[in-house]
Amino acid sequence: MSDQPEPNPAAAYLEPPEGSKATRPEPLNLFESAPPNLDVLAQLSGQNVLYARQFSFELVAELCKLAAVLEEIEIWPYHPLDGKIITTAFFEASTRTRTSFESAAHRLGGRVISIPDGSITGAKKGESIQDIGEMFNAYCDCVVMRHTETSAPKEILENLRIPLINAGNGSGEHPTQALADWYALLKWKPRLAAPFETGDQKLKLGILGTPGSMRAVKSFLLMSLLFHEHISKVTVISEMADPFGPDVIESLNQADIDYEVTNDIRESLPQLDIIYMNSIAFLGDSYKALDSRYKLDADSPLKQDAVILHPLARLDELDTSLDKTPHNLYFSQAHGAVFIRQALLLAVLGRLDRLPEL
Repeated sequence: MSDQPEPNPAAAYLEPPEGSKATRPEPLNLFESAPPNLDVLAQLSGQNVLYARQFSFELVAELCKLAAVLEEIEIWPYHPLDGKIITTAFFEASTRTRTSFESAAHRLGGRVISIPDGSITGAKKGESIQDIGEMFNAYCDCVVMRHTETSAPKEILENLRIPLINAGNGSGEHPTQALADWYALLKWKPRLAAPFETGDQKLKLGILGTPGSMRAVKSFLLMSLLFHEHISKVTVISEMADPFGPDVIESLNQADIDYEVTNDIRESLPQLDIIYMNSIAFLGDSYKALDSRYKLDADSPLKQDAVILHPLARLDELDTSLDKTPHNLYFSQAHGAVFIRQALLLAVLGRLDRLPEL
């Protein structure tokens, strides 16, 4: 541990623009009562990050606390990832996920090998993902991979012996997006990071989308089950009668949480405290846009203090008329992804001991 760090000057750029009432909660509210527990985070050292279900409530809460610290302080002078190389291998297009991981690594003093397009790899010539994984062992200390095939993480891990972070696998999962989602929510309501206490208000959570075929939605819902004590009900608004898939249904039942499925968005919206939405579902080898009925704008019948999350990129389902309203938590959600991914890289690469005094 080193001496007291300086405040993060970049924090000023994360404030909403002049005239905007978008919700941008302060990070310090999340950790001022207690610093992050680094012993809990040390459980991730050397581990793969593949699914939302591999996390515990405590682990998510402590990761979010560390992310909040990293958002507040100037971390680059300490170079905690000095000497570490991270490969971002994106066999599917990405803007926010790849660049936020690369920003996180660079700000921590790590080096990045960037593969922004799978067509520039040996896969274009028919090389197997197992062989690519074998090569990565010699080139870097951690791989962050996105792939169109749901089976890709399992296949690369046949030969990969360094940590793998799943940045989206077909219609499977996107666990680090779920961490970014819950980081935004825990900054918004810091009490969610602690066990439920009598007198706390439980929240009604709404999801616009199809968890069975939208990986970000699936991971968000599965991670939400860790916070079931704070949630009174989950409402899934979907055009499909069964939007879940058997694995999600099993997790819902095990969590013993009240949930419903409806296709009536206008009836449900006024009851919801949190609305999570996405625009596209991955179906086989193509994308399908969210049904045109499921759109939000400034005239939608939203609860006064409700917040909206969206992993972005958006189409026309999330109108820009909401951008300057207090319902907008989605820009804070996107900005915070850098810091939660910093926290994750530090834990996975075993560099928590390089942090300054927190």
